[in-house]
Amino acid sequence: MGGCSAPNCSNSTSTGKQLFRFPKDPVRKKKWVVNSRRDFEPTPHSRLCQDHFEASQFEEIARSSAGGKKLKPNAIPTLFSFGEPPYPAVTAPYILLPMKPEPVEKELNFGDHGYARRNPLPGLEDEEADGTSEEQQPCSQCQLLKKQLEQEVQHTARLQREAEEMKKRLYRLDRIEKGLQNFLYEDQIRALSLTKRSRRAVWSPETILKAQKIRSAVGTKGYEYLRELGYPLPSYRTLCNRLETKIMVTTDMSCEMLAELGLGLIAPCGSPSGGVEDHEEEELMGVLS
Repeated sequence: MGGCSAPNCSNSTSTGKQLFRFPKDPVRKKKWVVNSRRDFEPTPHSRLCQDHFEASQFEEIARSSAGGKKLKPNAIPTLFSFGEPPYPAVTAPYILLPMKPEPVEKELNFGDHGYARRNPLPGLEDEEADGTSEEQQPCSQCQLLKKQLEQEVQHTARLQREAEEMKKRLYRLDRIEKGLQNFLYEDQIRALSLTKRSRRAVWSPETILKAQKIRSAVGTKGYEYLRELGYPLPSYRTLCNRLETKIMVTTDMSCEMLAELGLGLIAPCGSPSGGVEDHEEEELMGVLS
């Protein structure tokens, strides 16, 4: 291992002296170089021996791994054997440069945001005497902007809650629509949004046949009861108009009597006997046959 890097110093480990590597911290390393009176850039192998450090720069109890003394984390070498340096050795942890003192204000007013004048303008001495100066009042613009920001935050939070509720509602409606598709056709689902007894409903042939089967199964009164409850089904008049009839006659005979004749006749919906009866589905089935 090499010897000490200080000028006019030949100490080394072979002479029983302990060597210390230059610190990695650039500030401390610069102090070591300045105090050693050398104009060079220390390398990883550069060292200073223990003779250049005062006793106060060593730890009192701590020892190095090799058993020698251990420098303090902020140790600075100050002991050198030649004349006075061109500038004083650095002994303090930091270099303090003299600075121009600045006036310190005892009472600072933070309401002016740093751009208001500290000295009163001409004509404002009376206002300051009364304690009503604008510098002593809180910034009205900041208060207004803060209030607007709080309102916007509340409005945004409310919109977020409404959006979450709408997402949940759309999810429920989507599930309801999928459930209705299990036993209703598309025209029946559209008819649910129309007013009761609306004439704007357009029924598909599948719905007409389905309505005829329901009417045959539950009877006329049951069919009309379902329509009263809101079940989307075409009216009896619509069934009569949509079904293909073989013969349309005007007669005073009831639907039951025509059905007993077995002639495939059906009374018109507007005839006195064309009212809704329990066995009208039989005539309609005879028409379809």
